[in-house]
Amino acid sequence: MATFTQCAPETVQAQPVVEVVLALGSNYQADKYLLLARQRLAALGAVRLSTDFQNPDFTATVEQPKPDYTNQCIHLILTTPMSLQQLHQTFRTLEGDCNRCRQNKPNQVRRVTMDIDILMVKLANIENSLSKEPTSQLMSDWIVMADRYPFKAHEEAGVKELILTKL
Repeated sequence: MATFTQCAPETVQAQPVVEVVLALGSNYQADKYLLLARQRLAALGAVRLSTDFQNPDFTATVEQPKPDYTNQCIHLILTTPMSLQQLHQTFRTLEGDCNRCRQNKPNQVRRVTMDIDILMVKLANIENSLSKEPTSQLMSDWIVMADRYPFKAHEEAGVKELILTKL
């Protein structure tokens, strides 16, 4: 059974990540952009998907309705370890490749083509260089990004679904 530790992202920024659980979301042309994101993520390693969920935008009001989001969690086992910092940049670039525009005007209904958030990571465990053991072995614990916890309902459902299928 997996165990979880909560951690601020900045404390593990430079450490090599071997697995990651992501939350993807889109409220504009979701089918198109989720497919593109899944294809691009699959180029980084093995991908497992949760069910996709359609959710109302929690910032919507009666006075200002907003489009629903389609959300999905993804478990990615990286072919090549990357630092958390590299992952953030890779995902930000992917969001841009999906035509993500970061709108800053107040009260503007945002079209979000792709939003990628890192929920949890597994780090590579670098052994002592004097050891005869392999230099990269997986740690057994997942690190939950403290800035993403507690998870939103759809994130929790996606993570549970991936855990139940042997995350």
